[in-house]
Amino acid sequence: MPLPSPLRGIVPPMATPLRTPDALDPDGVVKLVEHILAADVAGLFVLGTTGEGPFLSAELRRELVTHACRAVNGRVPVLVGITDTSLKDSVALARHAADRGAAAVVAAPPYYFRPSPAEMTRWVEYLAAEVPVPLFLYNIPIHTKVSIPFDVVRRAMEMKNVVGLKDSSGDARYLHMARRMLADRDDWTLLVGPEHMTADFVLFGGHGGVNGGANFLPHLFVELYKAAERRDTDRVAELQDAVLRLGRIYTLGDSEATVIQGTKAALACLGLCSDVMAEPNRPLPHEGREQVRRLLAEAKS
Repeated sequence: MPLPSPLRGIVPPMATPLRTPDALDPDGVVKLVEHILAADVAGLFVLGTTGEGPFLSAELRRELVTHACRAVNGRVPVLVGITDTSLKDSVALARHAADRGAAAVVAAPPYYFRPSPAEMTRWVEYLAAEVPVPLFLYNIPIHTKVSIPFDVVRRAMEMKNVVGLKDSSGDARYLHMARRMLADRDDWTLLVGPEHMTADFVLFGGHGGVNGGANFLPHLFVELYKAAERRDTDRVAELQDAVLRLGRIYTLGDSEATVIQGTKAALACLGLCSDVMAEPNRPLPHEGREQVRRLLAEAKS
């Protein structure tokens, strides 16, 4: 499916269903895709943080892209995360994704050595020239240890093949400064990651959210987006409370991957896929899973 300009709505960052820590569950991919697409989502993002992209082998990443694109079958645009410390490998995955029907790719800055602004500009220029589909930048400094500077964003906005930014910094000032830059390019997409920020951001003119909770309760997040888009603040407040309560699911783990632990526990409770995680991470213990089950029941009641 062609990529709208800008892309508006909820683009769930799909979890990666696994049979073992390094083996994809193809049936789980189909079930999860169908569950998510049953809501009026605007797209699907695979191999993001929620999808454990950085933890998966190159072979498994390619396999997931193939199965996800086949399951979606052109119903919504598929965005594929290509973040890697190797730009060559990023481009190779982007080409594989394009061949399988993906509409766009998404890249966070290379990590390990913190890139300077000049190095980050070269990173964007390299990818923009080499990837065969539109490119989104991904600002997630909690994991890359560097925030994409606005000078780099402005340079990226001059490149036709760079079409948007997903911001998961949790920094409201950064997000709204980026929003002000939309006046320079009205086809540029700006999406927010943190679920608690999505409604406010849409009310201020943002384009939507890439919200992990839309894996297990996609209708909730789509309804929240639509209420914010039509500026129904009473309904937004009601749905925002539900989102905040649901967010407790992400606090039950014992590692920095607690968000993924909670997400996969919720998917397992719903019978969509197992809660197996890529190494070295582990699923929630039984007590945590039972808490997730109760929170899901409350959210659906």
